[in-house]
Amino acid sequence: MPDPNSVKEIDLTPIPGKKYFDIEREWREEFIYFLMVDRFQDDTPRPIVAHASRSSGITTPNTFFGGNIKGISRNLDYISGLGCTAIWLSPVFENNDQAYHGYDINNYLRIDPHFGTKQDLIDLVDAAHNFKKNGRPFPVRIILDVVINHSGDNWFYQGGFPFFYFNDQIFPFGDFRKGDRPVPTELRNKDWYHRRGEIRDFDRAPENQNGDISGLKDYANDDDAIGSDVINTLITAHCYWIREADVDGFRVDAVKHMGDLACSRFCSNIREYAYSLGKRGFFLFGEVASSSDDIYNRYIGQNTSKQDGNNTVFFGLNSVLDFRLAEGVFGDENNAPLRDVLKGFKGPQTLFNRIEAQRARALNRGEIGRYLVTFVDNHDSFWQPAGRFANGATDDQVIGAIGFLLCSLGTPCIYYGTEQGFAGQGSDNAMREAMFDKAPGGKSLLNTQCPIYKEIAKIAEVMRTYEPLRFGRMYYRQISGDGHFGFPLGFTYTLAFSRMLYPQEVLVAYNVSDEARDDRIIVDATLHPEPSQMRFLHGKSGTIPVQTAQSGARFVKLDLDPHQFVILT
Repeated sequence: MPDPNSVKEIDLTPIPGKKYFDIEREWREEFIYFLMVDRFQDDTPRPIVAHASRSSGITTPNTFFGGNIKGISRNLDYISGLGCTAIWLSPVFENNDQAYHGYDINNYLRIDPHFGTKQDLIDLVDAAHNFKKNGRPFPVRIILDVVINHSGDNWFYQGGFPFFYFNDQIFPFGDFRKGDRPVPTELRNKDWYHRRGEIRDFDRAPENQNGDISGLKDYANDDDAIGSDVINTLITAHCYWIREADVDGFRVDAVKHMGDLACSRFCSNIREYAYSLGKRGFFLFGEVASSSDDIYNRYIGQNTSKQDGNNTVFFGLNSVLDFRLAEGVFGDENNAPLRDVLKGFKGPQTLFNRIEAQRARALNRGEIGRYLVTFVDNHDSFWQPAGRFANGATDDQVIGAIGFLLCSLGTPCIYYGTEQGFAGQGSDNAMREAMFDKAPGGKSLLNTQCPIYKEIAKIAEVMRTYEPLRFGRMYYRQISGDGHFGFPLGFTYTLAFSRMLYPQEVLVAYNVSDEARDDRIIVDATLHPEPSQMRFLHGKSGTIPVQTAQSGARFVKLDLDPHQFVILT
């Protein structure tokens, strides 16, 4: 059947005889692998690099390189071997010329031919849902990256000149760049776009709501008749992919720049449609590229709404990407980026502040983990001027960083290549290296012998096995080098926290320092009466005794190598 061109041609009744995928596993239990489809793998088998060291990613031109959906399907064993249980794909719908990243969409109803076909996506989702690891069912969820705040650069302003936002002025429409784009055809209406020119201040309203992100054209998704038509069209177009491919979630791009009602209606209708198919766990998480908890609190948690006059606006997202943790607050020493804390450049106070800021979001401390997707690096350079996390980091530091994500509150997400030590720096494209060399004689970089890959896989298995690391309350622990306990300060210390799920405690510790440390770390006295021991689950073997300080506090003494990461119970 040919791809539809209009939402009027879309049938949203369930496919006859199809049982849509549903699973009881909560999203905070997942370990998400975020990959750039164009850069991960293509469908050509290649020899795989196999050495006990990290690799440098393959440098690519700033255009399509050749990765595709079949390349992902062929390598589900690699992703699952890392311990990942969900895959977030960069946008796969048809894009304008050279937009390998997928965020310049001109056709919402067709897979970009560079990436494959609709059937390729269907096959990937089916293979992921039915994947077996070591002979046992290991279902993997598939998340699509969706762009509904704006279209691609599908039309130009009058005269063909760039226009920039000014006093919310509407600028004259020129024409569509192609006669048969965008798709669906309903989007070929000049009044469906704000036409305010490019944003210059991304944090000032209404500019950040009505302006274009660079050349990408902002939809007129306001609370009016046109806005209703726009968002209904986008809802139908995206429900089409749930029906056809049985995908499990959407990462919603540029949420901060969407109208409140548009975000609410899209998320609510998408979730309702998934429910109607029997998919009870459809995941919607948003990109809110901001370090403001006030903005986060509008979107997530038990208070995920705001008042608009006498009306309540419900945003409908399950979760957001935790830029506040990853990026920190610029210029604030006590709210530094996570990467700087874990590399020993900044103190740990930012982490203590972060968890306290989340108290209002959940009905209890353990539920906080539902509302944030955590990460240390990703595909955008604007917030990480030093490049990927592995740039300037040792293997042990990379392992410690991903270990922190896996064991702390939130849904952990790893950016492809981090597990191989990719260290791209500079432009966006420099941090989107390829994992395969398509030159004659080139190899695949899906190296399962890389120490970073192997250790992350081990930590992920511990997380998967021990419920406190998925559902437990989280408490940062006081430490002591001389018997006087307190929360760590400075840049050389053992960072430790417990995940508590009654009646069990799992202790996680990471030596941030470049030197060995032997700190004492507080543990729960009620759960560890005398005499008792804690057993290593990762990083070391054997057991250590729980001791009692003069104050009566209970602690364990950990001897850790530089940047060593351990887990105990």
